[in-house]
Amino acid sequence: MARFLFPTEYYDSTYSINFEKYYKLGYRGIIFDIDNTLVPHNAMHDERSRKLFKDLKELGFKVCFVSNNKEPRVKEFNEEVGGQYIYKAGKPKKDGFQKAMNLMNTTRENTLFVGDQLFTDIWGANNAKLHSILVKQVAKKEEIQIVLKRLLEKPILLLYLMKHPLKHK
Repeated sequence: MARFLFPTEYYDSTYSINFEKYYKLGYRGIIFDIDNTLVPHNAMHDERSRKLFKDLKELGFKVCFVSNNKEPRVKEFNEEVGGQYIYKAGKPKKDGFQKAMNLMNTTRENTLFVGDQLFTDIWGANNAKLHSILVKQVAKKEEIQIVLKRLLEKPILLLYLMKHPLKHK
Protein backbone atom coordinates (compact mmCIF):
# COMPACT_ATOMS: atom_id res chain seq x y z
CA MET A 1 0.00 0.00 0.00
CA ALA A 2 1.33 3.43 -1.04
CA ARG A 3 4.88 2.12 -1.52
CA PHE A 4 5.13 4.09 -4.76
CA LEU A 5 4.89 7.19 -2.55
CA PHE A 6 7.64 6.10 -0.17
CA PRO A 7 10.94 7.93 -0.55
CA THR A 8 14.22 6.06 -0.56
CA GLU A 9 15.28 8.32 2.32
CA TYR A 10 13.80 11.09 4.44
CA TYR A 11 15.72 14.06 5.87
CA ASP A 12 14.73 16.99 8.07
CA SER A 13 16.09 19.43 5.49
CA THR A 14 17.82 19.62 2.13
CA TYR A 15 20.58 21.37 4.05
CA SER A 16 21.17 18.40 6.34
CA ILE A 17 21.97 16.01 3.48
CA ASN A 18 25.61 14.94 3.23
CA PHE A 19 26.01 15.31 -0.54
CA GLU A 20 29.70 14.49 -0.35
CA LYS A 21 28.71 10.99 0.79
CA TYR A 22 26.52 10.57 -2.30
CA TYR A 23 29.30 11.81 -4.57
CA LYS A 24 31.63 9.20 -3.06
CA LEU A 25 28.93 6.59 -3.76
CA GLY A 26 29.03 7.50 -7.45
CA TYR A 27 26.14 9.96 -7.81
CA ARG A 28 26.87 12.77 -10.27
CA GLY A 29 23.55 14.52 -10.87
CA ILE A 30 20.94 15.95 -8.53
CA ILE A 31 17.42 16.90 -9.53
CA PHE A 32 15.81 19.37 -7.15
CA ASP A 33 12.31 20.63 -6.66
CA ILE A 34 12.47 24.35 -5.76
CA ASP A 35 9.56 25.66 -3.71
CA ASN A 36 9.65 24.54 -0.08
CA THR A 37 12.48 22.13 -0.86
CA LEU A 38 15.18 24.80 -1.12
CA VAL A 39 13.44 28.09 -0.31
CA PRO A 40 9.94 29.22 0.71
CA HIS A 41 7.32 29.26 -2.06
CA ASN A 42 8.19 31.86 -4.75
CA ALA A 43 11.33 33.04 -2.89
CA MET A 44 14.68 33.43 -4.57
CA HIS A 45 18.03 32.12 -3.32
CA ASP A 46 19.16 32.85 0.21
CA GLU A 47 22.60 32.40 1.74
CA ARG A 48 22.00 28.71 2.52
CA SER A 49 20.97 27.84 -1.03
CA ARG A 50 23.81 29.88 -2.54
CA LYS A 51 26.32 28.03 -0.36
CA LEU A 52 24.72 24.66 -1.16
CA PHE A 53 25.02 25.14 -4.93
CA LYS A 54 28.55 26.50 -4.66
CA ASP A 55 29.50 23.40 -2.63
CA LEU A 56 27.73 21.05 -5.06
CA LYS A 57 29.60 22.55 -8.02
CA GLU A 58 32.91 22.23 -6.17
CA LEU A 59 32.14 18.55 -5.50
CA GLY A 60 31.46 18.03 -9.21
CA PHE A 61 27.68 17.58 -9.21
CA LYS A 62 25.47 18.58 -12.11
CA VAL A 63 22.17 20.12 -11.04
CA CYS A 64 18.75 20.38 -12.65
CA PHE A 65 15.58 21.93 -11.25
CA VAL A 66 12.37 20.09 -12.11
CA SER A 67 9.28 22.09 -11.25
CA ASN A 68 5.61 22.17 -12.11
CA ASN A 69 5.90 25.97 -12.03
CA LYS A 70 5.89 28.20 -15.11
CA GLU A 71 9.13 29.05 -16.88
CA PRO A 72 9.75 32.58 -15.51
CA ARG A 73 9.91 31.30 -11.91
CA VAL A 74 12.13 28.31 -12.67
CA LYS A 75 14.38 30.14 -15.14
CA GLU A 76 15.02 33.04 -12.75
CA PHE A 77 15.79 30.68 -9.86
CA ASN A 78 18.20 28.71 -12.05
CA GLU A 79 20.03 31.73 -13.47
CA GLU A 80 21.94 32.44 -10.27
CA VAL A 81 23.40 28.93 -10.01
CA GLY A 82 23.74 28.07 -13.69
CA GLY A 83 22.27 24.60 -13.66
CA GLN A 84 19.63 23.17 -15.97
CA TYR A 85 15.86 23.36 -15.55
CA ILE A 86 12.57 21.84 -16.61
CA TYR A 87 9.41 23.89 -16.08
CA LYS A 88 5.81 22.68 -16.24
CA ALA A 89 7.30 19.24 -15.65
CA GLY A 90 3.98 17.50 -15.10
CA LYS A 91 5.14 15.73 -11.94
CA PRO A 92 4.42 12.95 -11.01
CA LYS A 93 4.93 11.91 -14.64
CA LYS A 94 8.46 10.65 -15.22
CA ASP A 95 9.07 12.70 -18.39
CA GLY A 96 10.52 15.76 -16.62
CA PHE A 97 12.91 13.60 -14.64
CA GLN A 98 14.08 11.81 -17.77
CA LYS A 99 14.59 15.14 -19.56
CA ALA A 100 16.61 16.37 -16.59
CA MET A 101 18.89 13.32 -16.75
CA ASN A 102 19.33 13.88 -20.49
CA LEU A 103 20.29 17.53 -19.89
CA MET A 104 22.80 16.54 -17.20
CA ASN A 105 24.01 13.50 -19.17
CA THR A 106 23.36 11.26 -16.16
CA THR A 107 21.50 8.00 -15.60
CA ARG A 108 19.06 6.59 -13.06
CA GLU A 109 21.95 4.91 -11.32
CA ASN A 110 23.92 8.11 -10.71
CA THR A 111 21.14 10.67 -10.18
CA LEU A 112 19.46 11.72 -6.92
CA PHE A 113 16.19 13.53 -6.52
CA VAL A 114 15.34 15.88 -3.62
CA GLY A 115 11.81 17.19 -3.01
CA ASP A 116 9.27 18.01 -0.31
CA GLN A 117 5.98 16.48 -1.55
CA LEU A 118 4.95 12.86 -1.78
CA PHE A 119 2.24 13.16 -4.46
CA THR A 120 4.29 15.08 -7.01
CA ASP A 121 7.98 14.90 -6.15
CA ILE A 122 8.50 11.46 -4.66
CA TRP A 123 5.90 9.73 -6.80
CA GLY A 124 7.51 11.23 -9.91
CA ALA A 125 11.06 10.35 -8.88
CA ASN A 126 9.93 6.82 -8.10
CA ASN A 127 8.21 6.62 -11.50
CA ALA A 128 11.59 7.49 -13.02
CA LYS A 129 13.25 4.87 -10.77
CA LEU A 130 15.51 7.42 -9.06
CA HIS A 131 16.96 7.46 -5.56
CA SER A 132 14.31 9.72 -4.01
CA ILE A 133 14.93 11.90 -0.98
CA LEU A 134 12.01 13.52 0.80
CA VAL A 135 12.71 16.59 2.94
CA LYS A 136 10.47 18.51 5.31
CA GLN A 137 9.11 21.69 3.82
CA VAL A 138 11.13 24.87 4.36
CA ALA A 139 8.14 27.05 5.28
CA LYS A 140 4.87 26.11 6.95
CA LYS A 141 2.83 28.79 5.13
CA GLU A 142 1.62 27.33 1.83
CA GLU A 143 -1.15 27.71 -0.74
CA ILE A 144 -4.41 25.98 0.22
CA GLN A 145 -4.12 23.21 -2.41
CA ILE A 146 -0.71 22.24 -1.01
CA VAL A 147 -2.01 22.38 2.58
CA LEU A 148 -4.72 19.91 1.56
CA LYS A 149 -2.15 17.61 -0.09
CA ARG A 150 -0.07 17.72 3.10
CA LEU A 151 -3.08 16.46 5.07
CA LEU A 152 -3.38 13.51 2.69
CA GLU A 153 0.39 12.89 2.92
CA LYS A 154 0.39 12.57 6.73
CA PRO A 155 -0.91 8.98 7.04
CA ILE A 156 1.39 7.82 4.23
CA LEU A 157 4.39 9.46 5.87
CA LEU A 158 3.49 7.89 9.23
CA LEU A 159 3.28 4.48 7.58
CA TYR A 160 6.66 5.06 5.93
CA LEU A 161 8.24 6.07 9.25
CA MET A 162 6.83 2.98 10.97
CA LYS A 163 8.38 0.73 8.31
CA HIS A 164 11.65 2.66 7.86
CA PRO A 165 12.61 4.22 11.18
CA LEU A 166 16.34 4.17 10.46
CA LYS A 167 16.01 5.94 7.09
CA HIS A 168 14.78 9.16 8.70
CA LYS A 169 17.71 11.53 9.18
